[in-house]
Amino acid sequence: MEEKIRELLAGIVHPETGRDLASGGMIDSISADGERIVLTLRFAKTRDPFAAKLKNQAQELLSEAFPAAQVTVVVREGAPRRAEPANKTTTGGIGRVIAVASGKGGVGKSTVTANLAVALRNMGYRTGILDADIYGPSQPKMFGVEDYLPEAVHEEGIDQIVPAESMGISLMSIGFFIKPDDALLWRGAMAVNALKQLIHQTRWGRLDFLLADLPPGTGDIHLSIINELKIDTAVIVSTPQQVAVADVRRGVELFRNPQVNIPVAGIVENMAWFTPAELPDNRYYLFGKGGAREFAESHGVDFLGDIPIVQSIMEGSDGGRPASAIDPRVEKHYRDIAGKIVDKLTKTEE
Repeated sequence: MEEKIRELLAGIVHPETGRDLASGGMIDSISADGERIVLTLRFAKTRDPFAAKLKNQAQELLSEAFPAAQVTVVVREGAPRRAEPANKTTTGGIGRVIAVASGKGGVGKSTVTANLAVALRNMGYRTGILDADIYGPSQPKMFGVEDYLPEAVHEEGIDQIVPAESMGISLMSIGFFIKPDDALLWRGAMAVNALKQLIHQTRWGRLDFLLADLPPGTGDIHLSIINELKIDTAVIVSTPQQVAVADVRRGVELFRNPQVNIPVAGIVENMAWFTPAELPDNRYYLFGKGGAREFAESHGVDFLGDIPIVQSIMEGSDGGRPASAIDPRVEKHYRDIAGKIVDKLTKTEE
């Protein structure tokens, strides 16, 4: 199937270079399983003026050739600046670690993590997710790899766990080791030991960014991750609702604590408003308006952006394909936020 896809793409020519997508080296990756096709195109220019046109041509061509498959075409821009691995585990080198946290549950932290990872991948970065929410792992569901059974391999004298791969993102979760209906009746020490194994025995390889999806609140798990991984920055997720914003303070103070001292990149306001498809110019603030933004401005924390309530986000999470991979409207919000985070980390290197 992949060979057929490459043959088809050889018929699409870049107007400026005169070379087709296949021979011109513009095909970054192809993932095809009969039901889904994910094509990633990479262009040498950061803002190639023909990128959108070529993306649409590829989308239409593959959709016509494979009508039974769901086709997604992703564009990567230029060659991203890669950080040297600042944090070396026993099984790979990780450039930067981003912790995604929330003061309370139910604000969409894991959904934000998944979509940020996809946005970073779309920007050309090698990205992984550590699902550190020991008591409520949801990343396997969001990436459609619930049935994945991790393999153990012995390489370079150590046992390593092979992570799941979905949409070009490496994923490790405690959810791979338990049945979906099982309750985890672990004491803190047991959970911490399990987390250490996930961090140090996963064969991460070389990553530009590892996103750690933390459990809500503060506790032993958070401190363990801080001790085991060099977290470069933290992102706090909240809704506009005052009940949620009140808990943001605890999340911010955890990372600002002198004994922890991890920079907070900023706050993301999730479920900021709802716009029905039939009324695209209307905004309905179901959970209040701008609560997280106001908190950020009054407490000296950067506001990274807001995410609206969009049906594709729910459908993507339930269907195993984060909305940033299938809905350009959603992808734009997350790409803007991801870009701000990358800019902050880049400035700290200079």
